[in-house]
Amino acid sequence: MRDQARLPVVIVGGLHSDARKEVVDRLLRIVPGSVALHHDLAAGTEGTVRRLVRDASGELSHGDAPLVDDCACCALREDLVPELERLAGSGLTRLAIVELWDSVEPRAMAEVVVAHGGHVLELTNVMTAVDPALVLPYLGNGDDLAEAGLAAAGTDRRTVGDTWARQLEYAPVLALVDSEAADDEDRALLTQLHPTARQVPAGSGELGRLAFAGFDVETAAAAQHPACALLPQEADEAGVATLVWHRRRPFHPERLYEALEDLCCAAARSRGRFWLADRPDTLLAWDAAGGALCVESAGPWLASLPDAAWDMVPPMRRAAASLDWHPEHGDCCQHLVFTSPGLDRDGLAELLESCLLTDTEYATGPEAWKQLSASFDSLLDPVS
Repeated sequence: MRDQARLPVVIVGGLHSDARKEVVDRLLRIVPGSVALHHDLAAGTEGTVRRLVRDASGELSHGDAPLVDDCACCALREDLVPELERLAGSGLTRLAIVELWDSVEPRAMAEVVVAHGGHVLELTNVMTAVDPALVLPYLGNGDDLAEAGLAAAGTDRRTVGDTWARQLEYAPVLALVDSEAADDEDRALLTQLHPTARQVPAGSGELGRLAFAGFDVETAAAAQHPACALLPQEADEAGVATLVWHRRRPFHPERLYEALEDLCCAAARSRGRFWLADRPDTLLAWDAAGGALCVESAGPWLASLPDAAWDMVPPMRRAAASLDWHPEHGDCCQHLVFTSPGLDRDGLAELLESCLLTDTEYATGPEAWKQLSASFDSLLDPVS
């Protein structure tokens, strides 16, 4: 049962700003005593972040928060929890609705609320507002956020596509606004991108109930970690397909590197984990949207750790590794998922297969693999 002594907080985010506002307005109308808090980061270049607090009747207060370390998101972080604590202290607010600015990702703010306001605040859910007709255009947008006027800081190097993908895939609730332009392909794409999400119409009364449903940041974080992510399953509907590609043999680093452009452009969205023959101990994360690919180390494979180190690994990670354990390679594997309208399954699978070690290369063994061309050094070990 929810702790009545703490103020329930629901986070509503998403790049679809009109949809987000519609969802927040709906919550304010159907949940008596609810208050929405929004930080506008568009004024960050002027040295401040603008804060607006409102309820169903209109504006309650507004103010400015100074930039922290020239970072608008840092200012939001420093100002958000005190404002929520103030609402909690008044005893008059039944639900605090945190409406995130366009490019702010819900995971960061969810973890801030729990870490710094847990004694008086209870994060009860996270929602992403969605216009189904805009899912593919935003996902396929490879522009930098700065080019789109949506960067949260001067050092923000994210793209529209990858930001939207993370906003969409983190939230357990997708609040969908009515859209005459949306078709079956749009709806199929949305479902395949995040099949475990609860989709609810923004005009539904169920939205109010879901705002109090409950949320666990540790479980949500584990579901995003490449080692144990809840990746989509095979699907094919309304012209949209999802290919799940799972293999045990490592990639040849040079052949995979040469295929990266074709692979990351083959689907609107792809993600997962993989391993390279020349880096057999490193779990690598694959994250692509809008034609832009991010490859980074996600730490060691559990197979490379001594038994004693397993006690320091989160239970979900150990469970995921145990379920997928191979007698020779342990948890090392290729597990990549590609989702897109018009996906060329056969061509994509053939290209991926061609990047694996051949039988002859595989037979030389791990010590020989480490001598292969270190083609990914420029991505994984950039010179500062």
